[in-house]
Amino acid sequence: MFDPAQVAIPASLHHCLERNWKRILPAVEGIGSYPDGIVKDLPPVLIGSDYLCEQLERQPELLAELWQSGELEKPYLKGQMRRRAERCLNGCDSEAELNRRLRLFRRREMVRIIWRDLSRRADLTETTLSLSEMADALIDLTLDWLHEDAVKRWGRPMGPGADGSPVEQRMVVLGMGKLGAFELNLSSDIDLIFTYPENGETDGSNRTLSNQEFFTRVGKKLIQALDNTTVDGFVFRVDMRLRPFGSVGPLACSFDAMENYYQDQGREWERYAMVKARVVAGDQQAGAELLSLLRPFVYRKYIDFSAFESLREMKALINREVKLKNRDQNVKLGAGGIREVEFIAQAFQLIRGGRDPRLQQRELSAILPLLPECVGMPPEVVDELLESYRFLRDTEHALQALADRQTQELPHDELGQARLAFVMGFGDWAGFSDALTGYRGNVSRHFAEVIAPVQQEQSDREREQQSVDWHRLWDEELESEPSEQFLQSLGFTDPSRALQQLRNLQQLRTVQMLQQVAQVRLQAVLPRLLQAVGRSENPEVTLERVLLLIQAVLRRSAYLVLLAENPGALDQLVRLCSASQWFADQISRQPGLLDELIDPRTLFTPPDKSRLNDELRQLLLRIPEDDTEQLMEALRYYKHAHVLRVAASDITGALPLMKVSDYLTWLAEVILDAVLEIAWRDMTGKYGVPQRVAGEPCDPDFIIVGYGKLGGIELSYGSDLDLVFIYDADANLMTKGGQRELPNPVFFTRLGQRIIHILGTLTPSGQLYEVDMRLRPSGNSGLLVSTLQAFEQYQQNDAWTWEHQALARARVVSGSERLGARFYAVRETILGRERDPEVLKTEVREMREKMRQQLGTSTAKEGQEFNLKQDRGGLVDIEFMVQYLVLAHAHRHPELMRWSDNIRMLESLEQEGLLTPEQAEELREIYKAYRAFNHRRTLQNQPTVVSGDQLSEYRERISAYWAELMES
Repeated sequence: MFDPAQVAIPASLHHCLERNWKRILPAVEGIGSYPDGIVKDLPPVLIGSDYLCEQLERQPELLAELWQSGELEKPYLKGQMRRRAERCLNGCDSEAELNRRLRLFRRREMVRIIWRDLSRRADLTETTLSLSEMADALIDLTLDWLHEDAVKRWGRPMGPGADGSPVEQRMVVLGMGKLGAFELNLSSDIDLIFTYPENGETDGSNRTLSNQEFFTRVGKKLIQALDNTTVDGFVFRVDMRLRPFGSVGPLACSFDAMENYYQDQGREWERYAMVKARVVAGDQQAGAELLSLLRPFVYRKYIDFSAFESLREMKALINREVKLKNRDQNVKLGAGGIREVEFIAQAFQLIRGGRDPRLQQRELSAILPLLPECVGMPPEVVDELLESYRFLRDTEHALQALADRQTQELPHDELGQARLAFVMGFGDWAGFSDALTGYRGNVSRHFAEVIAPVQQEQSDREREQQSVDWHRLWDEELESEPSEQFLQSLGFTDPSRALQQLRNLQQLRTVQMLQQVAQVRLQAVLPRLLQAVGRSENPEVTLERVLLLIQAVLRRSAYLVLLAENPGALDQLVRLCSASQWFADQISRQPGLLDELIDPRTLFTPPDKSRLNDELRQLLLRIPEDDTEQLMEALRYYKHAHVLRVAASDITGALPLMKVSDYLTWLAEVILDAVLEIAWRDMTGKYGVPQRVAGEPCDPDFIIVGYGKLGGIELSYGSDLDLVFIYDADANLMTKGGQRELPNPVFFTRLGQRIIHILGTLTPSGQLYEVDMRLRPSGNSGLLVSTLQAFEQYQQNDAWTWEHQALARARVVSGSERLGARFYAVRETILGRERDPEVLKTEVREMREKMRQQLGTSTAKEGQEFNLKQDRGGLVDIEFMVQYLVLAHAHRHPELMRWSDNIRMLESLEQEGLLTPEQAEELREIYKAYRAFNHRRTLQNQPTVVSGDQLSEYRERISAYWAELMES
C-alpha cells in the first residue's frame, strides 16, 4: 500500500504528491496489487512528472502493461525498440491511422523512459539511447510507409546506378545534433536533413515527378507525420534549418548538390553541426557513402585551430542571446552549461579529427575520455567535465520530464525549485543550487582554458600601441625610418633588412590574392611572430627562416591560427628556427608538423624504442589494413614528427649526439618492422604464404639487414638506409593459399620490391627513407633478395675485402628471429676467418686510397678544403682502421664480432689488448668530435667540406695513427 502522507518529503511537496497520486491511482489499482518496486518509485515519479501522470490518467491500463511485461524494471535489449515499433505500425492502411499509432507508441515509450529516468532505474546513457532509438525507428518506419504510399501515385524514383542502368532511389535522412550522437533529451527537437543519391524521375504510368519533387513531397509528409499536434499529441518536433541554404533551401537535394554546397559554401558552424551527422533513416548504404564524401569538409587533413575561432564566435552569439533573453539560468546555453562541454569536445574533434580518426565519433561521452591521450588534457579535467555533464543533463531531463516541454530554464517559483531539488536527490533548493553552481563553475573554468582567446603578457596600452604601429607598417602608412624604429624597438639589430623581408612577403602575389579571412589571420600572427623573433639571438636570420614557413602555409591559413592560438608553439618555432636552418627547412616543407610544437612535454622528450613501437602500432591500428595509401601517409607523418622531436631535443641540448643517433636508429627500426608487416600482409593476401619446406609455411623467414650508418647505429637527419634482404625458403616450392600462387624466389623478390616502394615512394608527405641496395651480393647486378645459403656462398667465395669490412657494420634490423640468429652465425664465420695481415692491410689501404681519389678533395684544392668524411685524417680513416683490426684479429678474439658500431668496436679492441686505453680513448673522442661537428653542420644545411685549416689537430692525430697502423 502507498500512503502519500507517510512519505518523507519537504512539506511544500505534499500537495503535489497527493494530487498526482489521485490521478494515477486507477492505473496502480489496475495492476491488482501494490508491488514494492512500484511503491518505491512513486515519490520521484509523482513529484517529477505531471506529464507522466496525465498520460496514465488518460490510459490507466498502460501502467499494468508496462509492469507486467517487466519493461519498467529492465532496459530494452538491442533492437527491441525497433521490433516494438514494427509491431505497432504493422498493417496501417491510412495516413491517419499511421499518425495515430505513432503518437500512441510515443506516449507508451515516454511513460516508460521517464519512469525509469526519474526513479534512477536508468542512467543518463540509457535514457538518451532509448530516446534516440525510438526516434530512429519511428522516422525510418514512417519513411518506408510514406515512400510506398507515394510510389502508388507517382511510381518509383529512378536514377543511374554504378553501371549506368536505372536503379530505384531511396531517401537518406541525416540526423543532426543530439539525435545524430544518440544523445536526445526527453523533449528534444530532432534536426534532420533529407537527401537522395541521384537525380532522375519516377517511372509512374500516369504522372511522373522529378526525383527532387518526389522526395520533397515525401519529406513534407514525414515532417507532418512526426511534427503535427493532434488529439493524441505529437511524435517529435522537427527542425529542418540545418539543411543546405537553411530554411530557404530545397527540402531535399541530391548527393551531388550536398557535396557541392559543403565544398563551395559550407560555413564553419556547419562543420560543427556535421560532426554529429548520422544516417537515421532510409538508404543506410548510400548514406554511408554520402558521409564519406562529406568527411573532408568536416575533418581537415591538417591540424585546424581555426575551430577555436569559430567556436568562440558561436559562443559569443549564444552569450548575446542569453543576455537579451535573460537566460542566465539556462543549464544548456548559460555560462558553464551543457553547450560549453560540447564545445570543448567538438573543438578538439574539428582541430585534430582529420589526423586522428579516433576523434571522428559522435558521442561526447566517447570523445572526452580520449582527450588525455589525443591532446594531453589532464585526466582529472576530463573526469570533472564528465561528472558535470552528467549532472547538467540529468537536470535538463528533470526540467523536461515535468511537462514534456522543451526547456532548460531553472524554475523561479518555490514549488518548481523544490520539485527539481527532490528529483535530483537534494533535501532543498539551496543544496541543489550549490552543487549546480560548482559544476557550472568547473565547466566555465575549463571552457575558458580551452576556448578563451590567447592573452599576451603586455599591458593593454603597450599592446594597443604596438598594434597601431604594426598596422601602419603593414599598410605602408609609415615611412622607412619610423618603420625601422618600430622594428628596432622589437629587438632587430638590422631593421632595414627585416623591413625588406616583410616588404618582400607583402609583395608576393600569393599574399595579395589572399581571401579576407586569410588576410586577417596573417595580420594577427605576424606581430606576435615579430616580437618573438626580435628576442632571438639572430633576429634577421631567424625572420628569413620563419617567413619561409609563413609563405608555405599562406594557402592553408589554419596553420596561422595554430600559431596565433598557441604562443608556446610560436616561441618554440622561433627558438628552433633561430638555431637551425635544417629545422626551418623541414618545418616549411612539412607544416603539418607545427602541431608537434604545442606540447613541450612531448617535444623535448622523444620516446624510447618500446614506446615508439607502441605509438606506431596504435596509429596503424586505426587505419584500414587495405588502405595502403593512408598507411603510407601515416608512416611518413609519424617519421617526420619523431625526427622533429629528436631535432628539437638535439638543438636545445637536451640530447647528446650518441642518444640522437640511437633515437633516429630506433625510429628506422620500428618503421621497418611496420613496413615489413604491411608488405607481408599485402603480398600474402594476394599470393598466399611461401613454404619454407613442404608443408611448413614461412613466418616470415625473411630478414632486413642494416649496413652502414643504420647497422652502426649512427643514423643522422636525412640518412639513407643501406639494406640487404635475405630469406630462407626452398627455392623450388610455391606459395599456398593465395588468389595466384608464385614460386618462392619470385614472392620474396616482390616482397623486397614492395618494401622499397613503401619506403621510397614520394607522396604528398615526402618519402620515408632513400634506400640503397648496392651492398647486396654482386651489388646492382645481383638479385634483389638472396637466400641465406646464397649469401653465405657469396661471402665465402666471391666477396671483396671491402664487402667483409661492410659486413662488420651489419646487423639484423627487422624480421625473423630464427633467421636472424642464423645470419649472425654466418657473419661470425666470415668475419672470424683467419686472414694474412699484410694482404688484408694492402687491400684495405688500396680501397681507402681509391675512395679518397673518387670522393675526397681534388689535388688542386688540397690544403684549401677538408672533406670531413673522405679526406686523409677524416672519419672514414677511423672506420677503416677499426674494420681492419676486426678482420685481422677476430679469429683469435671473437668478442670483436659482437658489435656493429664503431664506438663499441673500439671498446672491444681495447678490452682485447689490441689498442692501448690511451689509443682507444683518443680514437673514440676524435670520432665523436667529428660526428658532432658534422652533425651541427647538418642542422645548418652545411656541407661536410670545410676550410682546410679546420680540425687540423684531429686530422694530424688520425693521419699519424693511419701511418703507424696501415702504412708501416
